[in-house]
Amino acid sequence: MAGSGAALAAAPSDRLVVGLIGSGGRGRTVMGRFAGHADIKIAGVCDVYEPNLEAGLSAAGAGSQAYRDYKKLLDNKEINVVIIATPEHWHHRMLLDAIAAGKDVYIEKPLCHTPQEGADMVRAVQASDRIVQVGMQRRSFSLYRQARDLRRAGTLGTVRMVRTYWLNNSLALRDQPFEGPVDWDQWIGPGKRAAKDPKLFFNWRHFKDYSGGIVIDQGAHIFDSIHMIMDAGYPLAVNASACGGHINGASRPESVVVTAEYPEDFLAVFTINYAAMRYPGELDQLNAYDGDEARMDVGRERLRVYRKESPETASLDKNEPGGFSTATTEHVSNFIAAVRSRNTPSAPIEIGFQAALVLHLANMSLEHGKRIRWDRERMEAVV
Repeated sequence: MAGSGAALAAAPSDRLVVGLIGSGGRGRTVMGRFAGHADIKIAGVCDVYEPNLEAGLSAAGAGSQAYRDYKKLLDNKEINVVIIATPEHWHHRMLLDAIAAGKDVYIEKPLCHTPQEGADMVRAVQASDRIVQVGMQRRSFSLYRQARDLRRAGTLGTVRMVRTYWLNNSLALRDQPFEGPVDWDQWIGPGKRAAKDPKLFFNWRHFKDYSGGIVIDQGAHIFDSIHMIMDAGYPLAVNASACGGHINGASRPESVVVTAEYPEDFLAVFTINYAAMRYPGELDQLNAYDGDEARMDVGRERLRVYRKESPETASLDKNEPGGFSTATTEHVSNFIAAVRSRNTPSAPIEIGFQAALVLHLANMSLEHGKRIRWDRERMEAVV
């Protein structure tokens, strides 16, 4: 491992050669941010679904090679950076294989499919010389960094509770046929065996054998921003409640409340409700930091502070239109700089795991009907 890493580190630093594994919509978006750098070459695109593969190759441009087996892409010695943007049940195996192949990795969230997988991934990366960035782009969003700085400066006083919501209306699975060949066995991979089904393929985020559900898909963003702003990490314990689930055919609920306890002596409450009315994007989520000197509200692209002397009037009201899109661009740039410098990126593996972990413990709480503790020393859940 050290030998392959040393060889990559000694390679010319003026050009990085990138391969994409998983060329669905998000994968192509992230790849496009890499391609925006003149010193980046997109050398390979891999997907098991032909329409996605063709779209990925078209987006990558001339000279990019098609792969239908990610291990073949990893065998390409020219490629030294890999983007992993597959369903999360594949993240663990693909990340370990990419590290073993000597690649640096940009991996989308949620990081892992189980706490055990996440802990394994953290240990593997820490034992390597690889640079890994998890796609928690709020870490690179200037609005959220300003919110962190305000909290650190004492503007809010002492914060004992953070309250959040994410609202949407999405109560039906996508119903569409396959539009081209798909290698079903490869798509299932390490997941539970299932008959070939486009409903599963296009709605995998709603099925527990392949995803932690919408609560982790969106909640990972929220809890990571809380960890960033509060300078927190691993939770002490997590408790969750949910409605029965109202998406016909799905195995994960869409309306969930998650309460996380932290050793820094505060609570974080995340509420997601995809059975609400639909809001404009700028109003569909909010994070309120309840300090004893002021409250700070952070939305998608707006930051407001209300001091106790004037709780109805914001002393700070800042909008940053387009910030979410820019954050992904900045996050990719941060990773590229880290690969070249071999310094730690904004969202290393442990940070990505901490965000996913809270929601995995929430799902365990729902399954067991009890509060679930996290043993930081042993890196395991206590049921």
